Amino acid sequence: MRVSIIVEGKNDRSKLQQVLQGEIHVVCTYGTPGSKQLQSIAYELRHDEVFIFTDNDSSGKKIRALLSELFPEAVHIYTKRGYKGVEGTPLDYLALQLEKAGLEEFVNFPANPASIWKKDEF
Repeated sequence: MRVSIIVEGKNDRSKLQQVLQGEIHVVCTYGTPGSKQLQSIAYELRHDEVFIFTDNDSSGKKIRALLSELFPEAVHIYTKRGYKGVEGTPLDYLALQLEKAGLEEFVNFPANPASIWKKDEF
């Protein structure tokens, strides 16, 4: 079964792809989807394991509600309120949220800068 994550925009998709590895399908709604776009997404992802990852603002919550009706079994992934949406979320926090959602096999954790510094670089 294919794994798909639905996000709002292409910048969200680009950010997620920085921490994802393997065959994860990322679908963009490009804002609040209309009924035809919702039907298209529902058809495209009808056999997929679906994850919903929208921004923690009023628009993101509205999109999440629409998608929840289409995909009642979907797993929801959240970012912190203080971050500027999915695209503004630090990579390490994104990786942790994806891991919490059960996608650890697809997560490429960002390197901890402290672990790659060498003594002679100081």
